[in-house]
Amino acid sequence: MGLVIIFALVTLLAAYGAFSSLKNKNFLGLFFAVGTLAIFGFFTVMTVIHHGYPAAH
Repeated sequence: MGLVIIFALVTLLAAYGAFSSLKNKNFLGLFFAVGTLAIFGFFTVMTVIHHGYPAAH
């Protein structure tokens, strides 16, 4: 369950970073923020689907 929380926090921070870099027209930052958002967002969704929330043993 802790892993889901960490992945979700990183995903939220990446979304904020993508929005901020888009607002400032920083395209290199936008590239890395969107990449991080895609990867960690995928990890978050798949961890919730595979392990459930909260984790069921």
